[in-house]
Amino acid sequence: MTSIKSLEARIAQLEDELKEEKHKTKSARQKISQMSSEVVDSNPYSRLMALKRMGIVENYEKIRDYTVAVVGIGGVGSVAAEMLTRCGIGKLLLFDYDKVELANMNRLFFQPHQAGLSKVEAAERTLREINPDVEFETYNYNITTLENFKHFMERLCNGSLQGDLPIDLVLCCVDNYEARMAINTACNEVGQQWFESGVSENAVSGHIQYINPGETACFACAPPLVVASNIDEKTLKKDGVCAASLPTTMGIVSALLVQNTLKLLLKFGKVSHYVGYNAMEDFFPTMSMKPNQECDDRYCVKQQLLYQERVVTTCEQGPVSDATDEVVHEENDWGISLVDETSEEVLHAVDGGIVPDLVEGVRLAYTKPVTNTQEGESIEETEQSLEELMAQMKGI
Repeated sequence: MTSIKSLEARIAQLEDELKEEKHKTKSARQKISQMSSEVVDSNPYSRLMALKRMGIVENYEKIRDYTVAVVGIGGVGSVAAEMLTRCGIGKLLLFDYDKVELANMNRLFFQPHQAGLSKVEAAERTLREINPDVEFETYNYNITTLENFKHFMERLCNGSLQGDLPIDLVLCCVDNYEARMAINTACNEVGQQWFESGVSENAVSGHIQYINPGETACFACAPPLVVASNIDEKTLKKDGVCAASLPTTMGIVSALLVQNTLKLLLKFGKVSHYVGYNAMEDFFPTMSMKPNQECDDRYCVKQQLLYQERVVTTCEQGPVSDATDEVVHEENDWGISLVDETSEEVLHAVDGGIVPDLVEGVRLAYTKPVTNTQEGESIEETEQSLEELMAQMKGI
């Protein structure tokens, strides 16, 4: 009897501890979700909110409203998910069907004690500890099978943080063309913008590519040779040969991916349509590709027509105001100020040979000689040759 009572008391104690832990988690979640800009050591978002105070981002708090799907929780996807979690993204959908192996320990994020767990389960556990305020959905399946593909599309259309609404962005971090084509097909059909990313098998190059159906080339518009030639990717891999991976290359590609994700969602800077990375030369090629009007994906062609209609509608609404913002500057001890070089005052002064009022110590590089056409005065012409003139200048 004593042992039973002791067991019941222990169960009650554990229940109380669980309630207390849930209360602490809820309190921590409420504290983080406030996204306070207060600069204190206890505020996990104070450094991020500094982007708003410095004028980089107009409203950083909106990061809490966005939902992003990460497909492929490997060397690139796991790090991208961690970066977004630390940035305070509202919700993450994680898709993968692989397990954590000790062979993955040369990469970032995963830890040896997680070996044997599914990658999505291990990722969720780690990410919840980093930021308990982010919501997660995890799916341990292969998106290329028919049944799973249908469910994948359903979550793209109804997995938003706000309810049964489309998500905001898909990050493709898979390592095979079949999965990339599946994501391309799904995003073309529902008009979902997404980023494709990858690292080469020799681990010394990588890339990211922004795809907005109808506006930019989709993955099928300019497919790799493997896809264009309908070659089975498995036949290209040699038995006993394992692809190399470097945490450095994967970390760089992940950073480029999330950096452009933040620029796209929070509307600051310029979103790159394509950025490559060559580790051997530290070379970052960039380019932008228009969609192929004869793309094999019929949904891509449909999205192109819809995009063109939107462009025409925008043009019919009239030109965008070309009003420019007033040049502003911070006060400083040297009296230096920014001047709009296109202002009429400065252009007239330079064109007319008049020196405008400038801060002490600052002068124009040159002024154009005055020509008074009203009094018939003009610069005198000369019959001297160019060589003679140059000789006179050297003599001076």
